[in-house]
Amino acid sequence: MRYLLISFFRRKGGQIDEMVKTSKRLQESDINTSNVIIDYADKKVEKCVIEGKEVDTDFYKMNTYYKKVYPNLIDQLEKEAVITKNQLSKLKKTK
Repeated sequence: MRYLLISFFRRKGGQIDEMVKTSKRLQESDINTSNVIIDYADKKVEKCVIEGKEVDTDFYKMNTYYKKVYPNLIDQLEKEAVITKNQLSKLKKTK
């Protein structure tokens, strides 16, 4: 796992639901459909669009916020992201 991907969906009653997933790589569909993309290997926010507006924020603010909401998931991302990045780099070099 390297990336935290978050998508927001507005329900009929106005309530907003949040869908969270992790990924080793970014797919084109992830980039198009996710509102928030955080790269834990390079410690940067790839994308942050809230209600149609691009929000300028940094990795540490986002990490602090989501660590409160999803502590176990973020801990796991912090441990595995660099390992995943290194594994993918080695795979690319052997091809």
